[in-house]
Order: sequence, then C-alpha cells, then structure tokens
Amino acid sequence: MTALNIFLAFGPWQIAIVVLVVLLLFGGKKIPELMRGLGSGIKEFKDASKEDEEPLNDKLEDKKK
Repeated sequence: MTALNIFLAFGPWQIAIVVLVVLLLFGGKKIPELMRGLGSGIKEFKDASKEDEEPLNDKLEDKKK
C-alpha cells in the first residue's frame, strides 16, 4: 500500500474516534463556528482563484485573435 492509500483507508471506528476527539476538544457550540469559518475561507479562496484566472483567460483570448 502506498502512503496515500493508508491515509485514505479510514474505517468507521477511526472516523468515530476522530469525531469524538473533535467534540471533546472544541465542544458542540464551537464546531458550527469553526465550520462557518472554514466555509467562508474556502469561498474566499475560490473567489481569489477566479479573479486570478480572468486576466489569464483575457490574455489567452487576445493571443488567439
């Protein structure tokens, strides 16, 4: 097995343990705030990557003309 296969080979017990540890560390009230922050961070990252692609796409279209 490669390292990636070992990393992705989570069984139900491993997932349950990870969820339990996260609940113990952060508590039930803090998890929605963490997920909301994670979601907004992902959205900002996607928006920034789209902004970076637009000038590149414009340059490629100009070269085709």
